[in-house]
Amino acid sequence: MSNSVVNAEGAEGNTHVLSAEVLITTAFQDADPMGVVYHGNYFRFFEKARHEMLEKIGYSYRDMMASGYVWPIIDTRVKYVKSIPYDHTIRVVATLTEWENRMRVDYVIYDADSGVRMTKAHTMQVAVSIETEEMCFVSPRIFTDKVEAYQHG
Repeated sequence: MSNSVVNAEGAEGNTHVLSAEVLITTAFQDADPMGVVYHGNYFRFFEKARHEMLEKIGYSYRDMMASGYVWPIIDTRVKYVKSIPYDHTIRVVATLTEWENRMRVDYVIYDADSGVRMTKAHTMQVAVSIETEEMCFVSPRIFTDKVEAYQHG
């Protein structure tokens, strides 16, 4: 997806924003006794969209581990705007918004039919070296290079 964005200096530039979307129909096991999606299950929906986004740059979870890093989630924020009923189709959009020191992914869940926003959220992840088990204060080049190649490709 190619977008015109405003950079830090305020100048417009043409770059590719790393994002992905998935369509999900909520299943019976996603719902609580009231027939709406249980709040903890939203994270599975975010995970599906995040996985698709990372696949676009060739940095799947297997690729992460093969590169010597894991990326645990260290912070989350979810705003439940409108409840999602059982057997309802939603569109989950994940967009990478930070990557130099940590990976921040912003999410929006929309009603697939009406386009109404139902949820917005973000997750933050940091790279941890598998070998040393230490957190990296700067994202590994293997990741940042892939993001930058996608943006300018």
